[in-house]
Amino acid sequence: MNQHKAIPQGYMTVGEIAKKMNVTVRTLQHYDKEGLLSPSAMSEGGRRLYTDKDIVKLHQILSLRHLSFSLDDIKNRLIPIDTPAEFAAVLADQADAVRQKIEQLSESLRELEMLREEVLQMQSVDFKKYADIIVNLQMKNDFYWLIKHFDDQTLDHIRSHFDKDSGKAFMDTFMQLQDEAIRLQKAGIPADCEEGQAFANAYWNLITEFTGGDMSMLPKLVELGQFRNTDPKWEELQAIAGSYVEKALDVYFSRSGIDPFQEEKE
Repeated sequence: MNQHKAIPQGYMTVGEIAKKMNVTVRTLQHYDKEGLLSPSAMSEGGRRLYTDKDIVKLHQILSLRHLSFSLDDIKNRLIPIDTPAEFAAVLADQADAVRQKIEQLSESLRELEMLREEVLQMQSVDFKKYADIIVNLQMKNDFYWLIKHFDDQTLDHIRSHFDKDSGKAFMDTFMQLQDEAIRLQKAGIPADCEEGQAFANAYWNLITEFTGGDMSMLPKLVELGQFRNTDPKWEELQAIAGSYVEKALDVYFSRSGIDPFQEEKE
């Protein structure tokens, strides 16, 4: 009771102002420590005391915090401002920062929803695959969904042979060859002609780049084109390009004396 009477008229304790402004005492103590809102006075008992002017200043700080300004921004960028033009410029910068955060959050939401769909299609919990899917989503690789079909051996092979840049370059080249196969098929270019065999050579070089000479990887690559209930775009590309790729490689292997599956067996 004596302690309450010791508070001068027109002043409020830290607990009272915290309750009035719906913040915690710890928040006010932190603002004091950071030099943003120091109490106007101290009681004889060492209690922080605040006035109505302090409430106005606190209201300003909380309003700026609501706009996502950091305490450092408020203290070092906003408080020293002298003109409306300067304040408007800081607000414009903050608006740009908020827009970037919105874009980042929107992208995170998209990735969360797509990862959720992949997780529901997988037969077991596999955080290594989840991480690979997230990385490919960040790369905006349209065929991120293939990862759930790979076994651990294939994924370990990919992780050890490709980084983010080389993996993207590989997929870009692969898609270019897919498009070329479609073009050759639609144009009626024979698989055994010079142009068809140039394509087969490029396609086989890409396969050997992926396998690194490990022919045991070939059956897994063949399975890539046989997945069902996956991305419709992928299935459409496979249906159009697959027959031409098969014909071109058959001629290429025959002329080169290559039997890749025999090599794999050996």
